[in-house]
Parts: sequence; C-alpha cells; structure tokens
Amino acid sequence: MEEQERTLLVIVSHLLSYPQDSYMNERSDLMDLIIENIDSEVIIEELHQVFDLLNRLSLQEMRETYVSTFDLKSKLGLYLTAHELGDSRKRGAALIKLQKMINQAGFERMDGELADYMPMLFEFLAVSPENSHHERLQRRLAVAVQRMLNNIPDGNPYTPILTILMRYVFPAPTDEEIEKLEFEREEADLEELPYPIMYE
Repeated sequence: MEEQERTLLVIVSHLLSYPQDSYMNERSDLMDLIIENIDSEVIIEELHQVFDLLNRLSLQEMRETYVSTFDLKSKLGLYLTAHELGDSRKRGAALIKLQKMINQAGFERMDGELADYMPMLFEFLAVSPENSHHERLQRRLAVAVQRMLNNIPDGNPYTPILTILMRYVFPAPTDEEIEKLEFEREEADLEELPYPIMYE
C-alpha cells in the first residue's frame, strides 16, 4: 500500500467518525496531511470538494446528518461484521478474531468502540504492516464500503468520501464477494428465527 493510500485512509477515518467539538482543529490537521502526502491534483481537488460540502453545515447539522446517515440505516452502518453477518450470533466470534488480529499487530482499539468499527479499521490499515491479514481485511472493508456506496442516497455529503475510498484505496469487489456477503447475511438472519414458527 502506497503512502498516498495510507494517508487517504487516515483522512477518511477522521471524516467518517462522529463530528466532535474539535472538528475545526482536526480539519486543519487533515488539510496539512493532504498538502504533505497527496501528490495527485485530481485527488486533492476531490478532497477539497468533500470539505466544501461538509463546511456548508454547522457542527450541529453535521452531527444530525451523520446520525441520520450512519446510525439509523443498517446498510449504511459503520461496523464491518454487521455488514457481513447482521445480528447473527456469529458476529461475536468475528469480533473476537478482529480484536485478536489488532492486538497481535501491537495496536489498541479506541475506547468504547467495537473492534469492527470501520473508521478505526481504516486507521489500523493505514499504519499496520502489509501481510495476509492486512490484505484480507482490506478486501472485507472494500465489500462493505461498496455495499454502503450502493445504498447511500444521492446528494448525501458523505457519498464522495466513500467514493474516494473505492476509487483510490480499495480494490473493486468481485461479484462473487458481493454475493457471498449477501448470502452470509441472509443465512445469519435466518438462523435467528425461531423454528418451527407456529401460528394459531
């Protein structure tokens, strides 16, 4: 993974996190990152357009948009295993595996967040060494981000951020990977149903 891709992961990690009171200061730091590490004029222009869209919103409006975009719709949630498994009991084991991978790489997760919180995993990818775990996580995140991009409404200010990830960082998922995601979610959802279902 090139330095430019790692920088984009760090930037997107911050932009897809809940807007804190410190957002204005963070934005200045992110602009510095862009200047120092992004060479492509096309990507720089796209990032400026992202910031322009977000800057039209007050902090409160940004928070409301963030919550209505990511917290209220399952297909746009920011938790990787939720995309992969829904509310299946298998999700607990998947979270433990992710946590183990993060720990073994010598990193600690953010306080209060699950191990599959995608902005945290973007930052983890940006700083972790490349190996088979890194590559597999990259592909898993690519499928989840593509799923989000397929379901986010036109005109949402977060759409260009997801687009940047898929255009410049993540490999395009194969049809097989997308089908596998939907199949495993469906299978997991069915497992949760009481069976047999009896109606009086």
